[in-house]
Amino acid sequence: MTQWIPGWTTRRPEKGDLILALSGSDVVKPDNGWLHEGDSRLFRGELPDSVSLGSYNGRDVFVTEVPDSGVGDHEAIPLRDALLMLSDAPADMLSTGFQVWQWWRDHRYCGRCGEQTGFHPRERAKWCEPCGIPWYPRLAPCVIVVIRRDDRLLLARSSRVKRHFYSLIAGFVEPGESLEGAVHREVKEETGLDVTNIRYHASQPWPFPHQLMVGFFADYAGGELVLQEDELADADWFLPGDTPPVPPETTISGRLIRAMENEISRGGIPV
Repeated sequence: MTQWIPGWTTRRPEKGDLILALSGSDVVKPDNGWLHEGDSRLFRGELPDSVSLGSYNGRDVFVTEVPDSGVGDHEAIPLRDALLMLSDAPADMLSTGFQVWQWWRDHRYCGRCGEQTGFHPRERAKWCEPCGIPWYPRLAPCVIVVIRRDDRLLLARSSRVKRHFYSLIAGFVEPGESLEGAVHREVKEETGLDVTNIRYHASQPWPFPHQLMVGFFADYAGGELVLQEDELADADWFLPGDTPPVPPETTISGRLIRAMENEISRGGIPV
């Protein structure tokens, strides 16, 4: 059984370590598995500039980026495809890797004074010596909610995403706003509906680029569907088992939809 454990070290990779290789928004996949050996031919005999992620089956893992010209004959898989379409993808590790590398690239220089940053000696943070401040990996909290109306649930299709999944209402939390307040606001803005009985269900990191998705159940309280057209192309109420294509259970939206279908089928609310 494989075991992925997030972690952090300031040391550079060595030849016995494992490396998650990225190229833009793609995962550069080796012939076997998802991680490259530190001495892989992909890196042309030189250990790349890398950032610690944790360990996989007891071996330290680092993340790095290779240029498009360096991918060669390796398979490059878009991260979104890996998370949505491939059941063997190590979703937690890939998500962590993309978010950590995004942070590493975005904080090479201090956002306050412009000086180059270095490693923080004790934490996963970039350190600005002149300012004496750390720059931590950024997290953007988002709410996502499945709404129940009697024996049906609301599903919506985005006007901006090409995949033809029907999914859920979601959006970023605004400064000074509670999670529950964000649920009320996003649902009202995008659908014109009011909701009640908001209850937390689950959460998931989502690396596009650095969201933390916080999932809720809610009950319909009133209103008619009036869609925010720049966000939603379609939305409707569906019976469990009679829905259009929805995201897989590797995503929080897929798990929320299936959990709500189970709740409706049982005729109650889970404890």
